[in-house]
Amino acid sequence: MSKLLNPIVLGKLGSTYGIRGWLRVFSSTEQSESIFDYQPWYIQQAGEWRVVELEGWKRHNQDLIIKLKGIDDREVANGLTNREIAVDSEQLPPLEDGDYYWKDLMGCRVVTTEGYELGKITDMMETGSNDVLVVRANLKDAFGAKERLIPFLDGQVIKKVDLTAQLVEVDWDPGF
Repeated sequence: MSKLLNPIVLGKLGSTYGIRGWLRVFSSTEQSESIFDYQPWYIQQAGEWRVVELEGWKRHNQDLIIKLKGIDDREVANGLTNREIAVDSEQLPPLEDGDYYWKDLMGCRVVTTEGYELGKITDMMETGSNDVLVVRANLKDAFGAKERLIPFLDGQVIKKVDLTAQLVEVDWDPGF
């Protein structure tokens, strides 16, 4: 059993499918089937990450279903429902300049080009045209905002991303 040092959650195990231990999988990778490109998978059992081996997968209607090695029974598979699927961050390919993994943006402070502190990134949303930052506003936000949705448009809205300083600079109206 190998240790998982930097877990990155790529998806989740869903409900069982059939009686032979198959499970639905919900992938949070850009292309849902890309989740299978990253192996080995880890799931949490008894509070620690353990390797699970993929025996096979297939598409069924709109779902992806998988078979894990050693899981041949619906009841056993049922015990894995809702477990997160993680991989080691070392398995992810390096990105080109201007591209970021969502996980790296979480918790970053967001500041306007004029220096107004908008809050911290708590989530990301995928829309058809571009990704959107979900920014939780500071408690004493001058505009009374609780949350802001800011489009991740590099160069246009996003002026600078400094992951070391955990800071994203945006050209954005704080009243919006």
